[in-house]
Amino acid sequence: MTESAPAVLFDLDGTLVDTNYAHVLAWFRAFRQERHPVTMVAVHRHVGMGSDRLLDALAPDRDRRRDDILTAAHTEHYAGFLGLVQPLPGARELVREVARRGGQVVLATSAPADELRALREALDVDDCLSAVTSSADAETSKPAPDIVQIALERSGVDPADAVMVGDTRWDVLAAARAGIPCVTVLSGGIGRDELREAGAVALYTGPDDLLAHLDDSPIGRLLRGGAVSAGGRRGTFRSS
Repeated sequence: MTESAPAVLFDLDGTLVDTNYAHVLAWFRAFRQERHPVTMVAVHRHVGMGSDRLLDALAPDRDRRRDDILTAAHTEHYAGFLGLVQPLPGARELVREVARRGGQVVLATSAPADELRALREALDVDDCLSAVTSSADAETSKPAPDIVQIALERSGVDPADAVMVGDTRWDVLAAARAGIPCVTVLSGGIGRDELREAGAVALYTGPDDLLAHLDDSPIGRLLRGGAVSAGGRRGTFRSS
């Protein structure tokens, strides 16, 4: 694989691995532990943000001196779910097919090291990866573009030669701010209207649906040498 090969940047949580609701419950328990009345539905709508931004959004009046306690509590509660982590249907096959077609596969995630290790073990596609990011790589988390920009740098491509795949509006916004289009999946539990409004260029029910329609997707076009617009252009929005 050459450095100039087009790159497909994949988010992990909710996009390739079925972890979003584990994060919801872990954050819910952490907030309750610290006596913050945050609902699970509110947490779910902010999964995909970095923990710093999530805390600001959900508990703006908290004692920030206890942020380390809150994040440590989330980590502890989430660790209990790591043994249950599974790839989403079609995720492993999707990654392998992108690599088989000559695309660079990049994991553009802000997961911390311990979580990332468990997710990579569950996904079992390390032999297909060109680059990986983690929370240690950027001070500012999604929806800031930092992680996406670092992923682009490590793949050695310009934004015009990349597409991102994510499951939340934060992925879409981060990708747009880095100048690349974002294909979205519903497997993270975020509604299609919210993803459309954020600017997703195409939407699929999950990795298996995207794999089944890869030829006609923005990823398929990119891997064939075609251009994919980062804004103002919609792909096919598929219903479940």
